[in-house]
Amino acid sequence: MVRRLLLKLATVKKWFPSEERSERVTPQNAEIVGIEALAWLVGDEELLPVFLGASGADLAWLREGAGDPAVLASVLDFLLLDDAWVGRFAAETGHAPEALMQARVALPGAEQVHWT
Repeated sequence: MVRRLLLKLATVKKWFPSEERSERVTPQNAEIVGIEALAWLVGDEELLPVFLGASGADLAWLREGAGDPAVLASVLDFLLLDDAWVGRFAAETGHAPEALMQARVALPGAEQVHWT
């Protein structure tokens, strides 16, 4: 599953803004980064159990929700908890470190709450 996702992502990675461009990230592009983050997380034998334990999720839920923006948002939220994880993701996938945050903001649930 992970290998198939990564091969597909390799062909569409050009859709996501690079460091040199400051285009607005679309929900579709954010989902692509979310899927890549999910594939990266599933491939990390040390970090995956941390995510599963912290979220209460299981592999079946991840498999079924791979295309669900809410599931992808939860993966991005988790990775954004630690700068080291963001740095590793960026280094291993070729994305700019800010790509995770840009993708997360473009997915549902990242709206800012104004209490006034």
